[in-house]
Amino acid sequence: MNSPEPSAAQNPIMVPDQPHDRDGPIFREPWEAQAFAMTVSLHKSGLFTWETWTQTIGALIAADESPDKTGERYYQYWLRALEQLVAEKTPISPDQLETRKNAWDRAARATPHGEAIELGRDER
Repeated sequence: MNSPEPSAAQNPIMVPDQPHDRDGPIFREPWEAQAFAMTVSLHKSGLFTWETWTQTIGALIAADESPDKTGERYYQYWLRALEQLVAEKTPISPDQLETRKNAWDRAARATPHGEAIELGRDER
């Protein structure tokens, strides 16, 4: 007997339209899972409520003039919502955030596949 797929109402770590199967969220790329995990971690640490999260991502999706009907861009909305909440809730300037984001991007590109990403790796 197949169990029904979980809904956002049944699982507080999901939001409407989130790509999922009967076991929970699904991810097309590793960064999607990482953004998901960071969001859950920051929520659990008290940076924002889940209601605030769902309102933020919902507003971004609703404001999109060419909505994503396939779910392919869902985690792009997720990442934008995460960036927005972190910017609103932490004492970091947009320039500092961009600098850190670029540093992580450079470090990720300089890291051989399968190794842990470390800031500064691109400077070695």
